[in-house]
Amino acid sequence: MRYIKIFDTTLRDGEQSPGASMNADEKLQVARQLVRLGIDLIEAGFPIASPGDFEAVKRIANEVQGASIVGLARAKEQDIRNAYEAIKDAPLKRIHTFHSTSDIHLKYQYRIDKEEALKRSYEMVQLSRSLVEDVEFSPMDATRTDIHYLLEVIEAVIEAGASTVNIPDTVGYATHFEFGSLIKTIKDRIGDKAVISVHCHNDLGLAVANSLAAIINGAGQVECTINGIGERAGNCSMEEVVMSLKTRKDFFRADTKINTKEIMRTSRLVTRITGMTVQPNKAIVGANAFAHESGIHQDGLLKEKMTYEIIRPEDIGLQKTELVLGKHSGRHAFKARLQELGYSLSAEDIEIAFKKFKHLADQKKYIFDEDLEALVSTEIAKIPEFYKLVDMSVASGMHSKPKAYVKLKVNNEIVEKTDFGDGPVDAVYKAIASITQTKSNLLKFEVKGITGGTDALGEVTVTLEEDGKTSRGLGADTDIIVASAKAYINALNKLYIKKNK
Repeated sequence: MRYIKIFDTTLRDGEQSPGASMNADEKLQVARQLVRLGIDLIEAGFPIASPGDFEAVKRIANEVQGASIVGLARAKEQDIRNAYEAIKDAPLKRIHTFHSTSDIHLKYQYRIDKEEALKRSYEMVQLSRSLVEDVEFSPMDATRTDIHYLLEVIEAVIEAGASTVNIPDTVGYATHFEFGSLIKTIKDRIGDKAVISVHCHNDLGLAVANSLAAIINGAGQVECTINGIGERAGNCSMEEVVMSLKTRKDFFRADTKINTKEIMRTSRLVTRITGMTVQPNKAIVGANAFAHESGIHQDGLLKEKMTYEIIRPEDIGLQKTELVLGKHSGRHAFKARLQELGYSLSAEDIEIAFKKFKHLADQKKYIFDEDLEALVSTEIAKIPEFYKLVDMSVASGMHSKPKAYVKLKVNNEIVEKTDFGDGPVDAVYKAIASITQTKSNLLKFEVKGITGGTDALGEVTVTLEEDGKTSRGLGADTDIIVASAKAYINALNKLYIKKNK
């Protein structure tokens, strides 16, 4: 059985999805969960991209243990030294440097010849190797590169000190037949001189298929993201490639060290932080992935689950029993359930969460695991509150203009406002905007039900923009109007912090 390394780039390539950027605290939260998941290497970011990204990578390198921390760098001296400064304190670290090799990129983007690209690649791998023991090189746009030149570059960077060569399908161009053949050609040429890694984009929907074809043909590392997020159509989906190897060990003869029971929790965390929802029919982590409506399927499942399920829901962290807690539950049961879900909170945070739980339990009949996870993420991991919702009420009807009353605490001063709008949420937002005197623009507004039933906990995500700065706010409540207000205020608090840093 071959062991395949999982290189997670959610915090770098995944974060490059439009609207999916994360702050340092959010990146740190995801990185810690990736360690619990069992990821081998975490590409924490692109340190040269911005001071914020540098700081996030440095914090992860200093505070997260259990996986190798990777910093991405172009084949430029400044990039590489910057990446090293960001990751140097990590117990396990890697510099990942890259340079384009395709004629298209060299001619139109870099405007240099092949000899110069080869020289830069060789020298920058040498520089990286002088700083860290573990160096990875990527010939960008490899699948559109002349194979003879590609092999020449790969052999040169291995000679310069690269222990991993990553073959990126940068624009998702290759088919799995072509990609598998390419990896076999490279493997035949370099043997065991370096680990072959693959980084496949999903422009043609083939990222997972290409990655699996690469494993069959000798690749020892797969670069992927949680939920498959990433630039354009995204990347190879971590959960899909991992569960393919686990479910079809008989075929692939390969496996990973991923703790698959952490997959669902990781998926939901990334969704909440990035605001990028998972389509219901997505493999492994979609809401319908283990849902069966067909009568024939239901009949088969009741007799034997294997008739229509090739993966047990428990294997990816889904719970057999959804109904777990109610308003009569005590602190010990509440704390125990949070621990089962993987949350380790301080006594103070337990008390805060328990009070919110009791309030929620009075509002709805049943409490599900998803309710608890939303409660912890929105109430415990809070940012400082310059604006705080104290009270609100809304009046709306078919023949009257919606009216909202909002009471906020603004820098320890209570301010009240009543306003009208085209709808109840619009009225609430106008009242909040008037109180806070914000000039921000609402770019995005999303609503979803976290659990089922008429008393389901609703989750609202909003994205605001002001003076070139954007922020994403999250709010959860059984009253969707209240959830909307919480999300807007959460986003305003984040904007306030950004403007006043």
